[in-house]
Amino acid sequence: VQLQASGGGLVQPGGSLKLSCTASGRTLSRNSVGWFRQTLGQGRSFVAALRWRNSIANYADSVKGRFTISRDNAKNTVHLEMNDLKPEDTAVYYCAATPISTTSSFSNAWTSWGQGTLVTVSS
Repeated sequence: VQLQASGGGLVQPGGSLKLSCTASGRTLSRNSVGWFRQTLGQGRSFVAALRWRNSIANYADSVKGRFTISRDNAKNTVHLEMNDLKPEDTAVYYCAATPISTTSSFSNAWTSWGQGTLVTVSS
């Protein structure tokens, strides 16, 4: 499945952004979906994931209560709604998918990746 992430941009601390990831080539409805982020010089770190069976979600501790992952199967799209953004949320955000029913925080568990969208939180 090919993934295309969008929605990044510049936002002030405390603001909100909604990222989208649209799939082509295969339906996302039988894929678990996830978001990771990466800062300069760092590896990809887990943000959130949604299992395709029973839609159980998993979040990194740093984003719990602020970020929400959701999916729109009719539009073959997954979203990451980000609220109360902090400067430390600044990163390139990547969406990911896998046909395995998982919410794994390990990047090597995910088989398809989008190209990344930059989120900058700054005043």
